[in-house]
Amino acid sequence: MDSIAWYSLLAIAPILVVGILLAVLRWPAKYAMPVGYLVAVTIAWLTWDMAPATVAAASLEGLVIAGTMLYIVFGALLLLATVVGSGAMEAIKAGFNRISPDPRIQAIIIGWLFGSFIEGASGFGTTAAVVAPLLLAMGFPAMAAVMVGLIVQSTPVSFGAVGTPILIGVGDGLNSSSDAVQSRLAETGLSYSEYIAEIGLHVALIHAAVGLLIPMLIVVLLTGFFGPGRSFADGLKVAPFAVYASVAMTAPSVLVAWLLGPEFPALLGGFAGLMLVMLTSSKGFLMPRTTFSFGPRAEWETRWTGRIAPEQSAQAEGRAPISLLRAWSPYLVLAGLLVATRVIEPLTELLTTPGLTRFVIPDLLGVEGISATLDPFYLPGFLLILAVVFGYGIYRMSGAQILRTWQTAGRQLAGTAVALLFAVPLVRVLLQSGINESGLESMPVMLAEGASTLTGGAWPFFAPFLGALGAFVAGSNTISNLTFAQFQWSTGAQIGVSPETVVAAQAVGGAGGNPISVHNIVAASATVGLLGREGDLLRKVLLVTLYYCTAGGSITYVMAHGFGLNLGTIGLFVVVAGLGTLAAGVMRRDRAGRARLQGEK
Repeated sequence: MDSIAWYSLLAIAPILVVGILLAVLRWPAKYAMPVGYLVAVTIAWLTWDMAPATVAAASLEGLVIAGTMLYIVFGALLLLATVVGSGAMEAIKAGFNRISPDPRIQAIIIGWLFGSFIEGASGFGTTAAVVAPLLLAMGFPAMAAVMVGLIVQSTPVSFGAVGTPILIGVGDGLNSSSDAVQSRLAETGLSYSEYIAEIGLHVALIHAAVGLLIPMLIVVLLTGFFGPGRSFADGLKVAPFAVYASVAMTAPSVLVAWLLGPEFPALLGGFAGLMLVMLTSSKGFLMPRTTFSFGPRAEWETRWTGRIAPEQSAQAEGRAPISLLRAWSPYLVLAGLLVATRVIEPLTELLTTPGLTRFVIPDLLGVEGISATLDPFYLPGFLLILAVVFGYGIYRMSGAQILRTWQTAGRQLAGTAVALLFAVPLVRVLLQSGINESGLESMPVMLAEGASTLTGGAWPFFAPFLGALGAFVAGSNTISNLTFAQFQWSTGAQIGVSPETVVAAQAVGGAGGNPISVHNIVAASATVGLLGREGDLLRKVLLVTLYYCTAGGSITYVMAHGFGLNLGTIGLFVVVAGLGTLAAGVMRRDRAGRARLQGEK
C-alpha cells in the first residue's frame, strides 16, 4: 500500500472510532472519548514514534485547555442559575413573547443574531454556552437548544473573537517569509496585513452565500426533529423571515470585511442584524400567521430533556417582577465586557501581560515545542462570572440565593468533566504528533497530503472539508487554520489556482466544521444538563456541516475555475436542486397529511 495512503488511514482512525461510537453506536462521550484517546496514543506511539514523554506532554496540554473550557462552561451555568433563580428569566421570556411567542422566530433572533454578535466578540465556544441555556429557559427542549447553539457556530465563526481565526489562524498559519508567499505579495502589490484582509474578504463573501440558508436550516431542523408533528414544513413556513434575518447579518458583515478588515464582520454584522430584525419584528414584519409550539412537555421524548429544570424561578417565591432592562442587564454587561476586552488594546494587553495576568508553562515535561498558556482574566469564563456578580447586585439577591446558584452550577458541571478531560488530550496528541522520531508530519497534515494527492486539480472543491475536519478534531477554526493554511496555500499554488481562494475555503470549512466538534458538543450540552446524548446531536448537526462544505466547496471551485460543466457547477446544481426537491416533497407531504386529517374528521 502506498505510504501516504497508509499513514492517512492511520491518521483518521481515531476520528473514525469516535464518530462510530458516538453517531452509530450512540455511546455517551464520557465512554467514547477515552477509547478514542487510547487509539490515538497507540498509533502515535507505535507508528509515529512519539516518545512517551511527548505523548504525556501533549495530553497534559490538553488537560489545561480542557480546564479552560470547563471554566467557561461553569460561568455560563452560573449565569443561567442566576437569571433563573432571580426571576429575571420570566421578564426575558415575556419580552420575547411580545415580539413573537413562536420558537422559530426566537431561535433566529436569539440564536442566529444575538449568537453571531456574541461569537464576534468572544469565540472560545461562548456562543453555544450563552445561547443554549437562554433558549432552554425560553421553553425549548434541551437538545433543541443545544442544536441551535451549535449550528449558529458556523457562519460567524471565521470572524469570531474579533477576527482571531483570520488574523491568527491564517496570518500565523501562512509562512509569510517564504519565497513563494513573498513573490505572491509582490505580484498583488499588497502588504502582508492587506493580503490577510483580502483573504478575509473572500471568506466573508463565501460565508454570505453559504450562510444565506443557515437560519432556515435552523428552523427546519427545529420543527422536523422536535415539533409535535415532526414536520419540516413547519420550518419552511417562516422561510421569508429566515432569509431576511440571514441577509440582515451577512450583508453588513461583508461590507465591514471590505471596509474595516477581518476584526469586526461578525461583531458588527450580528449587532446590526439584531437591531434591524428586532425593530422590524416588533412591528410584525414577516411574522408568521400561525404560532409553532413544541407541544406539551409531557409528550416530549426523554432524550430531548436534560437535568436542568429552567421553569423553577424566584417568581414562584413571591418576588416582585423585574423590569426587562434589569432582567437583561447581566447579558448587556457580558457583551460590553467581551467587546471592551477584545477591542480596547490597552485593556487587552493588561489582561494578557506575561507574568502578571498571563501564565505560561513552557516545554511541558521537558518537551520542546509543547507549552501551556493560561489567561484567567481574559477568558470568557471570568467575564461571565463578573456579569453574574453584577447580576447579584442588580437583582438584589440574598446570600442564600447566591449560594444556591453556585451549588447548582457546580453540580451541573461535574457530569461533563470526564468527556472533556479525554476529548481535548486526544486532540492535542493528534496535533502534536509531528514531534516524533519517525520524521513524519503530524497526523492531520499527513491526512491532508493524502487527500490532496487523491483529488488533484479538483482540490478547491474539497478544501472546505479539510478545514471542517481540522475543526472537528481541534474544536477551533483558529487551530484548523493554523494547522492547514500553509498546506492549502501551497496546494492552490501548485495546481495553478488562486491560493487566496483555497485558503478562504479552508477558513469557511473550519467554521462549518465547528458544529460537529465533539468537545464543543460536550461543552454546550453541559450548559443545559444534557449528558450522554452527544451522538444524537452529532447526527443532527452533521447535516449542516455537510451542506456547508458542499456548498462552500462548489463556490470555491467556481471561483477558481469558473462556471462550466465541472465539479463546482454540478455541486451547486445538486445543492440547489436537492434543497428545492426536499422542500417541495416536505410541503407535499404536509398538505397530504392535513387533507388526511380533515378526511378523518
